[in-house]
Amino acid sequence: MKDNNINKIPPNDQQKLNLFTVSDVYTACGIIEGFVDIPNHVDKDNATLQAWQYLIDSGHAWTLQGWYGRNAKALIEQGICTAPNKNT
Repeated sequence: MKDNNINKIPPNDQQKLNLFTVSDVYTACGIIEGFVDIPNHVDKDNATLQAWQYLIDSGHAWTLQGWYGRNAKALIEQGICTAPNKNT
């Protein structure tokens, strides 16, 4: 009797690295508002949270339209995003 499992390749259990980062205001606002495409390999929720966190950390959330600041404040209060680090 022939073993059918000999030639099977084991599944790749490694997770892909998420090398996606938000590094500018245009991209952050575009992801949040939906006019910038999110790469296929990136989770939409993760990209959106990265965008909000970028705006908070860079201080832009407080200089853009009031909607950004109000939403950033709510995300921080809910523990979804973190407050900006005052030491950087």
